[in-house]
Order: sequence, then structure tokens, then C-alpha cells
Amino acid sequence: MNATPKTGPNRTLAQRLEHIDRRVIFVIMGVAIVLPLFVPLGLSVEPSRSVKDFYNAIEKIPAGSTVLVADDWDPGSIAELKTASVVVHEQLFKRGIKVIDLTLWEGGPGIVEKTLNEMAERYHLVYGQDYVWLGFKAGREQAMLPTAEHIANIFPVDAHGTPLSELPLMQGIDGVNDLAMVVSVSAGYPGTKEWVQQIESRFPTPMVSICGGVSAPEYYSYYEAGQLEGLVGGMQQMAEYEKLLGQPAFATHAMDAQSVGHATLVLLILIGNVLYFINRFRGA
Repeated sequence: MNATPKTGPNRTLAQRLEHIDRRVIFVIMGVAIVLPLFVPLGLSVEPSRSVKDFYNAIEKIPAGSTVLVADDWDPGSIAELKTASVVVHEQLFKRGIKVIDLTLWEGGPGIVEKTLNEMAERYHLVYGQDYVWLGFKAGREQAMLPTAEHIANIFPVDAHGTPLSELPLMQGIDGVNDLAMVVSVSAGYPGTKEWVQQIESRFPTPMVSICGGVSAPEYYSYYEAGQLEGLVGGMQQMAEYEKLLGQPAFATHAMDAQSVGHATLVLLILIGNVLYFINRFRGA
């Protein structure tokens, strides 16, 4: 039969700490996770090979070139994929690369267009000249190959109803062969896997992917096979990408919060075990 813990003022400090209100633990963990988001620690991250290749692939694109960005994500994946979309457009727009943006996710148009417009406003870009938003089309992977062959097959007008022929950016651009790169911002299906399967073997245009952490292990086989020239997978690698860009932002702060949270959790577990053995020894 277990002995009843001592109560009242006669308890030792170790006994009082062992039976501390669990809500205090919740508060400690909450502070440890939230504080680094507002007061970044700048913990060091070392970019991995696939992230460096992703960054370098975009750096090699001549200024003034045009790329296709497939923003295949929606509000359900906003935590990782909005960060992904922001950092990609950050590098593209900083280098003066023009962007044609689309989504094949039915829940994506609202949040993707808002993110794109925020980035365009930050860099004072002109719609129709520096970037174009094609919007959403149903069909999932069935829409990928026709779009790659002739963009106007699937998107005869942009998301605002303007014919592509009236947009200066689209002059001389028929399909993927006229683009410098395809960038897949992928939350799942349809996404990077389907873009690789549908167009990588048919067109010489290079492709890179930035995706959620849950998808990255599957996409690494495409990267190792050379079908993707670079791959950024999950918040950790997005923080590495931000380091290469020289602009620590949400991903970097999120990794600070995760690291501090993990360290606090380990510390609390150690303290709990030490208190348990101290009290057990004294009880014996």
C-alpha cells in the first residue's frame, strides 16, 4: 500500500515541488514556447545540401526570367506552407524574376492570392508585368500536363477575367518550355509528386520543391534522382532557407520556440525524476 504524501507546512521543498499544481507546468511550457516567437534567440542552423541546392537553383536564374509557382496548399496547411510561399517569393522577387502563380487546391485561391499580393506590395510590383495570378482550376493532376503544354488551354484568362493575351508578362509565353523553372509549393495531393510525374520527364524545364515536413521523405527520392534540383522540407529546412536568404523570419523564430520547448520539457522531466528519487530515499 502506497504511503500518503505528507501535507501541510512540515513537507520538505522536494515534496512540495513533486506535488506542484500541474497548471504551473502548463504555464512554464507555454512561456517557453511562446516567448521565442516574440524575442528571437537566433539559434544557429546549418543549411543542408538539398536546401542549398534549392537556393542555388533559383540564384542561377537570370534576372527578368519568368517562373511558374504552383502554390498547392490551403488554410489547413497555412502554418508551414504560407511560410514556404513567402520565402520562395522573397527570393524570386528580390532577384527580379517574374512569377506566374496558380493553385490546383480548391481551398487555396483566397489565402494564396492574399499572400502573393502581400509580397508584391512589399516589392512594389506591377500586376501583369511583374507577376500574374491565374487562380484555381479543378482537375488536380489532370490539369498539369495541359497547363504545361499550353497555359491558355486551362487558364485562358487570369483570376480576374483578363485574357492572358492582354497581359504583358504573358507575351511570348505559351507553356512550360518558355519558363526558367517550375517551383512547387506543396502541401500534399496534388502537389510535387504529381508535378514531377506529369511534366518532369516531358519538359527540360528544371523543377524545385518546398513542402510540408510530412511530405519531404517521399520527395527526397525525386531529389536524389535529379528530378528535383532542390528540396526544402518542413519548418526546420525553411529556417535553413531563411538563413541563406539572410532574412530570419517566422520559420527561424518557430525553430527557436521548438528548441526552447524541447529543452524545457527535458529539464522538467529530469527535475521530476530527481525529486522522485530524493523523496523515495527519504521515505525509505
